[in-house]
Amino acid sequence: QVQLVESGGGLVQAGGSLSLSCAASGTISRIDIMGWYRQVPGKQRELVATITSGGSTNYADSVKGRFTISRDNARNAVFLQMNSLKPEDTAVYYCNAAIHTWSRTFGIYWGQGTQVTVSS
Repeated sequence: QVQLVESGGGLVQAGGSLSLSCAASGTISRIDIMGWYRQVPGKQRELVATITSGGSTNYADSVKGRFTISRDNARNAVFLQMNSLKPEDTAVYYCNAAIHTWSRTFGIYWGQGTQVTVSS
């Protein structure tokens, strides 16, 4: 069984910073790409940033230069440092990972989501 657990998030004023963490646990043999997505009510979930096991990153244009994704492969964890936050960054943020297990299964797993609210 594989589980992704997020932490961080909360309420911050515009211009402020927040950091999110996500740790994967279970019978994990290898994690390929990991990422963060966000969703606001009534809209589709959208990509925020992704990072490969080798450290290559990809960002949505809306967060480039403000957000930084990183990961710790030894801890099966991914992080999102969010700076210069804007009200439009308000959303539920989800972590995501492509995971291979010791039982030779592969799947895309999601965290439970954490609320980020940026006040103007």
